[in-house]
Amino acid sequence: MNFLHMFFSSVLMILLISLLILIHEAGHFLAAKLTGIRVDKFGFGLPVGPTLFSKKFGDTEVLVHACLLGGYVSFPDDEEDCDLPKDSPLRYSNKTVGQRALVISAGVIFNVILAYFLIFFTGLIWKHLPDNKFTVYFEKFAPSAVESIKVSGIQKGDIIYSINGMKIDYPVAINKFFTISKEFDGFVDENIYLSKLEELKKLNPDIKENTRLKAGTSVILPTFTDEEPVKLTFDNIIGLEKYKSDEIALTDFQRDLRDKINYGKTYTLETDASLNDIAMAVSDTKKPLSIVVKRNKEKIQLPVVYTGKDGMMGIEQSYSENYTETKTLKQLIPAVIHYVNYNMGFMVYSLGKLFTGKIPMSEMNGIIAITKIGSELIAYKGIFQGLLLTAMISLNLAIINILPIPALDGGHLFFLLIEKITGKPVSKKFVEILSNFFFYLLIALMVLILYNDIFAWVTGKI
Repeated sequence: MNFLHMFFSSVLMILLISLLILIHEAGHFLAAKLTGIRVDKFGFGLPVGPTLFSKKFGDTEVLVHACLLGGYVSFPDDEEDCDLPKDSPLRYSNKTVGQRALVISAGVIFNVILAYFLIFFTGLIWKHLPDNKFTVYFEKFAPSAVESIKVSGIQKGDIIYSINGMKIDYPVAINKFFTISKEFDGFVDENIYLSKLEELKKLNPDIKENTRLKAGTSVILPTFTDEEPVKLTFDNIIGLEKYKSDEIALTDFQRDLRDKINYGKTYTLETDASLNDIAMAVSDTKKPLSIVVKRNKEKIQLPVVYTGKDGMMGIEQSYSENYTETKTLKQLIPAVIHYVNYNMGFMVYSLGKLFTGKIPMSEMNGIIAITKIGSELIAYKGIFQGLLLTAMISLNLAIINILPIPALDGGHLFFLLIEKITGKPVSKKFVEILSNFFFYLLIALMVLILYNDIFAWVTGKI
């Protein structure tokens, strides 16, 4: 991929994102015109730095600013020295609650319409749409392949259908299962530990439970057994929630003891230790992996396999994205609706995770990450993937804007709802103070996200 191709892909992605903002503001503009509100300014970009273009069309001054990532619509009510009388029907404040709500929500509505259009256009021309799932294939053994997978009977071209009962729809799921199931992971199940402690007592009746065993003491060890298989959730797989084990962590001393014992039948202590320490050490073993593959449409259960101590299995995989055909309108329309509903639902769900603290703020990314990822999608996978990403960003912009937060469209709609219920508008001063507070809060959030983007880029995470 040459530099010129990547550069043009980046420029194209920036233009697509700018289009979203332009469409959003165009929604406000057209709704204002429809309801008879005068629009004084239509700004494309943020009024930061030089203004590249300025021209008046009728009552509206159209401006293009150097900072393209933004936009605004200005009404007479926004200016203190406006020449319109206070009771003018051209003012936003003199319209009904319903008319004002239409103007406020029009940006969000236009973003949703644009998303549907981009997805419909992509499906119409591309003749298929992503199914949001992948098929993962086994290719070959790596030089580091563990013995259990070599003798499992897996063959080239086998679809890795499920692991530990979870269907594999994403390539990342396989590596997560492998990594978390690594041998000697430093955590043990409490029930296994208690069981091994009882076995140690029976095998070594002369040793008292609470006695500190001296170095040189020989201990008969219990039979080593597998730990419980790892269970991952959908949130763990897609990164919305980090995997947290409810097992007990070994101390550094117990880890060292475990490594020295290393599945032996007896062990002579090199340093003082307790039966509890030994029980913990012998409980940390292997976590089995139950893998089902599909071969010629038949599901085949492989024998139990294990990863190594590094959490690696030593297999090479390939994957393909699943698509739904959209060659006819009968196929296209439900595919577009499904694609929108699935992704919008996922966005709302992710947002809920963010607000509940399940997703740390450090993992939030913004415009730099979006532009980089989007430009790479266009450069490596083509314009249609870029259009679909733009549609998803448009939906995301709509969802964020409709939240009942002052300084966002949803906040203004919330104030209009209060006005409708109480019969009188919320204090203009109160709205202004609250909106300014949340505006600066959003600016601070944008700075944090910008930092996250730069840090992720510099460290190679994006």
